[in-house]
Amino acid sequence: MRVIVTRPEREAQRWVIDLSAQGFQALALPLIRIGPVHNQTELTKVRRQLAQYAGVMFVSANAVDYFFASDASLADGLHTTGHGKTRAWATGPGTAKALLRAGVAPERLDMPPSDAAQFDSEALWQVVGPQLRAADRVLIVRGADALDDAELTAGSGRDWFAGKVAATGAQVELVAAYQRQAPDFSTDERALACRAARDGSVWLFSSAQAVRNLQAALPQQSWVQGRALATHARIAAAARSAGFGVVLESRPTLTDVLAALKSSDELRRQGPSR
Repeated sequence: MRVIVTRPEREAQRWVIDLSAQGFQALALPLIRIGPVHNQTELTKVRRQLAQYAGVMFVSANAVDYFFASDASLADGLHTTGHGKTRAWATGPGTAKALLRAGVAPERLDMPPSDAAQFDSEALWQVVGPQLRAADRVLIVRGADALDDAELTAGSGRDWFAGKVAATGAQVELVAAYQRQAPDFSTDERALACRAARDGSVWLFSSAQAVRNLQAALPQQSWVQGRALATHARIAAAARSAGFGVVLESRPTLTDVLAALKSSDELRRQGPSR
């Protein structure tokens, strides 16, 4: 079975190695390009105020990496012995691992339980919601699409988690630590994507934005023969909307993805054309 890994490049390479070790023909085709925001003013400001927040919610491992990129000592404030009581909040195990690599103490880290049905903002809220008080400040560190710098640094828009925080009376702030861009396919990558739309390959989607970027890159391509494994219900809905003929769901951990790839007849019944 050929698996097309669509995560950003650095993450995709890790997944290709892990999937290949399990006997899959895994290929990386990143559908989101990641880079730093151009205007760092707001990001620098909130880094200096880290101890003033009751919780800092990181939406992804990329959010962690770019937040701590300029100064690894920032994580010292999230040690058990650090000043203040700021906690680091992770939506899932990948983000939690990134926080631990950055130097955040395990005792300061909150995330959904390992047996949670899904790793997302809703599951995280069940854990951290009861911690909040009306006078608290919460920071959400996220990515942003390639808009103008003012919108990026302001973290424009309020997602579900931000709304829940605001409903408690706490103050919520959003900052973009990194920028997302659509891929610029080479001729070979475009040919690979077109083949994988019809040859039985399984597209591994970890972002609804990746699905939309694929549609934008190949607007005339039919996906009726396409097979997709999505790591969240919202991502699966995006793949179905794009026209993928087979769309299954899995939790985002490697173990769960492997189990889905190995056990699903719908994904296994046809391999790549030779």
